[in-house]
Amino acid sequence: MRLTPAPTLSLEDLMLRKTRTSVAAALCCTVLGVGVTGCGADKLDKLDEWDPLASGTRTPTAAQTAATPISGTEKITVAGRSVNVSCSGDPGKDGPVIILMHGAGDGLDKLAALQKTLGERNRVCSYDRLGSGASDQPEGPQDLAGTGEILTGVIGRVAGDRPAVLAGHSLGGLIAARYAPDHQDRVKGLVLMDATPSTMLDDIKKAIPESATGPAAELRAQNLAVFQGQNPEKLVIPDGKVRSAGDIPVEVIRHGQPYLAAVPKYGPRLEKAWAEGQRRWLALSSAAKLSTAKDSGHYIYVDQPDLAVQAIERVTEQAARRR
Repeated sequence: MRLTPAPTLSLEDLMLRKTRTSVAAALCCTVLGVGVTGCGADKLDKLDEWDPLASGTRTPTAAQTAATPISGTEKITVAGRSVNVSCSGDPGKDGPVIILMHGAGDGLDKLAALQKTLGERNRVCSYDRLGSGASDQPEGPQDLAGTGEILTGVIGRVAGDRPAVLAGHSLGGLIAARYAPDHQDRVKGLVLMDATPSTMLDDIKKAIPESATGPAAELRAQNLAVFQGQNPEKLVIPDGKVRSAGDIPVEVIRHGQPYLAAVPKYGPRLEKAWAEGQRRWLALSSAAKLSTAKDSGHYIYVDQPDLAVQAIERVTEQAARRR
């Protein structure tokens, strides 16, 4: 299938610009978490109450890296690339380390308020993936294996030999879910907050047919391009089967406030595909549970932060008991 370009609206504008249309924002926000406007930007702006960068960004020496827990924000080197990492909470606290994973187009700064709250009782870290926030830009197209290599390096640096619980939003949730089955020795729990479904590429093709015209055709082409690597992380995101990570605790949380009706004609199809995609994530574990954040749009940790915190702490406690 050949994608028809849309010269009147660049992909970069669609994903990042504050002034894009509500229709474009609704679909792109839903698919990957890209773009803030139209997805609760007014609420995300309130996260400025706590700045994870307040302690100053610094790059430690090799000796410091080996011996000193990260407090605040630091640049670490993983696979020869500079990765921006932020950690909160008592580094001496026993139990799993929580690692927060942002959606596409976001960075660790968007998770600041969530990290602050979780850090009151847990050791919690977040990081900017390559192409996001203050981390290096990717040298070329990325695949999920390369993104996983960066995540492995981050886990090794911030968790040492302790287990990790991954809590991902949107694209961050998809990456966490694809990573966990191959790293069951380290990942002992998952929380997926409106994670991008495992078959979203095919879902978009089916929900918005190739015969669509006008804005719908533009949205279809541009969102397919996002999955083919035209996104800030240059990450190619193929569809894939949901694989098992054993019996680790997993909580899948989907949005409860339908907002895809903003996409004329095809909104109901997209909502249905998204809901089915959340149910498919249950195959990750025999101990997986699905719930609905009834008062939330796509940004669950912004719309209902207490619900997100409770789910992450619940999974973390369950993972700690399994050690």
